[in-house]
Amino acid sequence: MISLIMLTFGAVLSAFALEAFLIPNTILDGGVTGISIIISKLSHVPLSVLVIILNIPFVFIGYKNLGKGFLFRAVYSMVLFSVFLTCFKLLEPVTEEILLATVFGGSLLGIGVGLVIHFGGCIDGTESVAIVISKKTNLSVGQIVLIFNLIIYSIAGFIFGIDRAMYSLLTYVITFKVIDFVAEGLEQAKAALIITEKGTSLSEEIYKRLGRTTTTISGKGLISGEKEVLYCVLMRIEVYELKEIVSSMDESAFVTILDVSDIIGNHIKSNSKVKKINKGE
Repeated sequence: MISLIMLTFGAVLSAFALEAFLIPNTILDGGVTGISIIISKLSHVPLSVLVIILNIPFVFIGYKNLGKGFLFRAVYSMVLFSVFLTCFKLLEPVTEEILLATVFGGSLLGIGVGLVIHFGGCIDGTESVAIVISKKTNLSVGQIVLIFNLIIYSIAGFIFGIDRAMYSLLTYVITFKVIDFVAEGLEQAKAALIITEKGTSLSEEIYKRLGRTTTTISGKGLISGEKEVLYCVLMRIEVYELKEIVSSMDESAFVTILDVSDIIGNHIKSNSKVKKINKGE
């Protein structure tokens, strides 16, 4: 219940930041939302409609890699975000001072998006695609999102002027830093320690749904006796889904989530290997 409330608040705050600060001053968000804003300003198609339509393939990719739980939270967040974009469009801009709009709009947007990500949702499908690409390349999620956004801002520079592109880039930096504070960053790696009696089944399900391998360590509790300890490294956006997997399969499991400062080596396996495991090959 709390997660739905926070997803709602995050989506509403994000929509308010865009319609009350950024869009009236032609300052773009990044990702799919940024593309939607450009198309909306050029074609006059409602932004709320474009956000839903353009995110469909990205959400599908996220669903294939993060599961049904992610799909529900993403669709819920995006629909709310779209509805309140329409509602807040009727508001007068809070300020026409471009720098104030950039700072306050970017900060509020970062808080809203950060809350949505923190509670396992998504209002822009760019991150889910970035996770897929990062598994197949040496680029981090944050680097992929940055490259994608730089392309968008370059296009915006040609259409709306270089000053608007620069303000949009500044907004992105502010937004990302606030997201980093609220949700600990899109590319922030996490390590999960899971103490369980169902190590094998949990490992296979994590592998199947997230494409993450686990290392199994034998453990012994003072009272509970023999246990298995699973160690798994994953991205911040996947933590919520991991918790859902563990709670649905082993309610008695004990889970701790740790920060990871650096990663050396490849801790992500290909989906083809997952499919072979599922087929029993």
